[in-house]
Amino acid sequence: MDNNTVDASKATILLMGLRRGGKSSICKVVFHNMQPLDTLYLESTTSPTQEHFSTLIDLAVMELPGQLNYFEPNYESEQLFKSVGALVYVIDSQDEYLNALTNLAMIIEYAKNVNPYLNIEVLIHKVDGLTEDFKMDIQRDIMQRIGDELLDLGIEGIQLSFYLTSIFDHSIYEAFSRIVQKLIPELPFLENMLDNLVQHSKLEKCFLLDINSKIYVSTDSSPVDIQTYEVCAEFVDVTIDLQDLYKGKLQNSNNKDGTDMKSVSVLNNGVVIYLKQMIRGLALVTLMRPDDTDIEARLTVMDYNVDIFKRGLEKIWEKSKLISNSQDNDDNKDNCEHVAPMTNGNASATY
Repeated sequence: MDNNTVDASKATILLMGLRRGGKSSICKVVFHNMQPLDTLYLESTTSPTQEHFSTLIDLAVMELPGQLNYFEPNYESEQLFKSVGALVYVIDSQDEYLNALTNLAMIIEYAKNVNPYLNIEVLIHKVDGLTEDFKMDIQRDIMQRIGDELLDLGIEGIQLSFYLTSIFDHSIYEAFSRIVQKLIPELPFLENMLDNLVQHSKLEKCFLLDINSKIYVSTDSSPVDIQTYEVCAEFVDVTIDLQDLYKGKLQNSNNKDGTDMKSVSVLNNGVVIYLKQMIRGLALVTLMRPDDTDIEARLTVMDYNVDIFKRGLEKIWEKSKLISNSQDNDDNKDNCEHVAPMTNGNASATY
């Protein structure tokens, strides 16, 4: 496929920003499990790159070099922006960002004209090492300045989402989880199913995680605590390591013998963490608080309920395949209403 084109059959995320802002590092850490310190040796991206991932949806992430002029006559910018579901703009918080904000405002003006339903996501990146107060000051300053830039261009009614991120903690995974969720039409059904699982299994929290990237494509409707998410994501890595160590090569979602990855452990505080592999490289990870009920009895009920959940997930997947054959990417416009409230310094604003 030409690097200047996007596969319209996939939910596509367009990653943009000025050069050396951290776009390539984000892709390598989130989608290729590269260690953050190893990204220091990455060369600057010189041409558009596109990678594909399959979870509950077919996801494409396209990175555009910062030095590329998207408005040149020979560049098919209109087709590009029409074909994507989300535009993720990366701003280096540790560098002078005024030029980045001007560039972002110009991109928003053009992109929204050709694709009014495009989700605009702003990553205020490289916030590791900054104090909490300084992070919030930078976020407020960027939100104010981009609002002024858009006002100068005569643009109103644009909703932007802002995330404080770093590749050295789980904030970048949290941000991409929120972004990907907006591209999943079935998100309300998934949340409802997870809420039912929480209620009937007496769970504290549950996540539907992509095994490879640790992005959660859905969670129940209770607020997300970043530390809880970190524990669940790290438990996936631990389970994979043990699976590789004791059972050989990890069985993936396309295995033919029906064997699913499963792991149960008790944390130091008595909380039981439960993992069960689902479909298409997904894993259900839940937390159970201890109570007077026998743990073996609770796990038996849990296994039964999770099997029901998995069958429901398979039905959603089968229906989504049928719908995706007849729908356009523009259907994403109704999905952003169902995302859980932002936490941990993330914010949304309408200009």
